[in-house]
Amino acid sequence: MSTIDTTCLLTDRYALADSFTYAVAEKAGAYATARKVLTGMQPDAIKAEVKAANIRGRGGAGFPAGVKWGFLPPPDPNKPVYLVINADEGEPGTFKDRTIMEKDPHRLLEGCIIAMRAIGAHTTYIYVRGELVTSIKRLEQGIRDLRAKGVLGKRPFGIDHAMDIHVHPGGGAYICGEETSLLNSLEGYRGEPRLKPPFPAVSGAFGMPTIVNNVETIASVPDILKLGGAAWSALSRLPNDGGTRLYGVSGHVKNPHVFEGPVGLTLREMIDLCGGMLDASRPLKGVIPGGSSTPVLRPDDLVHAPDAAHPLHAWHGKSHLDVPMGVDTMRNLGTMLGTCCAIVMDSSVNMVEAARNLMRFYHHESCGQCTPCREGTGWLAEICDRIADGHATEADVELLVDVSNNMMGNTICALADGTAMPMLAFVRKFRGEFLAAAREGGVKNGRLDQAVVPLLGGRAA
Repeated sequence: MSTIDTTCLLTDRYALADSFTYAVAEKAGAYATARKVLTGMQPDAIKAEVKAANIRGRGGAGFPAGVKWGFLPPPDPNKPVYLVINADEGEPGTFKDRTIMEKDPHRLLEGCIIAMRAIGAHTTYIYVRGELVTSIKRLEQGIRDLRAKGVLGKRPFGIDHAMDIHVHPGGGAYICGEETSLLNSLEGYRGEPRLKPPFPAVSGAFGMPTIVNNVETIASVPDILKLGGAAWSALSRLPNDGGTRLYGVSGHVKNPHVFEGPVGLTLREMIDLCGGMLDASRPLKGVIPGGSSTPVLRPDDLVHAPDAAHPLHAWHGKSHLDVPMGVDTMRNLGTMLGTCCAIVMDSSVNMVEAARNLMRFYHHESCGQCTPCREGTGWLAEICDRIADGHATEADVELLVDVSNNMMGNTICALADGTAMPMLAFVRKFRGEFLAAAREGGVKNGRLDQAVVPLLGGRAA
């Protein structure tokens, strides 16, 4: 078992009995930082600390939160600023944000209070995936308690900056995890992406300047302000990608769970922290590093970066699984960090079946607004079905590549790209399995097992 540092800041109250209640959270230190910040710091100073923290957005895109806050236009009394929290955690294999909302919702709520002060907002909307019933109930109870204590209201902590927070249950559509689709849904419209520009910071919720941040991003703000941005950033193993973060691991490991650690753990360390592979007789075959839309990695793929100027030169010759997980390092490997929730697959998994499950999910969840996505996701699912069921030719394997390439970069939002990129990676990394299925009359070694099917967007038989 690994002995690496798994410093707990974000999760330090998880183990407390009734950790989700106001009384327990407040006794353990909740809202002390918010009180200090609101009564002793100006908004620009708060924003400077968040910028110094180098916190990259924890929702998947990895954009620096402090920089995003700086995109707001100058204050205008006729244009209220809104803070919107993206808690529509619908990416297959991703389940980290719900642990915050279920085990310590007050850390998120405290982060909202500090962020509202920083950006000049008076109202926060937390858009929660509708299936996360416990998360919704605990957030709503926490908000009621804060209103009763006067922490939310006209004068939080005695300062003249009224604040309130509202929970908005989502409709269960994966597309509403995209920030502009979320805003449409929040306003009561169909959940589908908006053209950008304008970006939400200029024209977001109800046409007003809006900052949209992920749950984990905002829940980290109290620790950033408590420690100071530079000190919090230094907890990371990587430059320009600061702090600690939540890591989720699922699939064929002995103890799938969510844990906290410094930015820059490796996939191999993550598996080790979960007790290793589920069955020693079934070796590791592939890892999807950050939710289902991130391209799969193989343990036997090695980093090729002989040039000292290459950003991955320090890991030249090492397995992809031994490269520190960061927004930039994963991008340089040809994949993405995404939500930092890995799906581990052992040798029992047939990658044709894995790809088929994912393509069915993305076809079902496409909003249909853009033709390349609406038709492309369906086409990919259909081709995967043909290959897996024994009705395809080798030309169909190449057709998967052609369709995927024609989807990339041709739609309003990133759902098409998030479908095409993993599909291309499956074919590139496991081409032999696709060709074998096409030649030999389909998948021969059975379907995905109970441990993996739900993680890849499907349902176990």
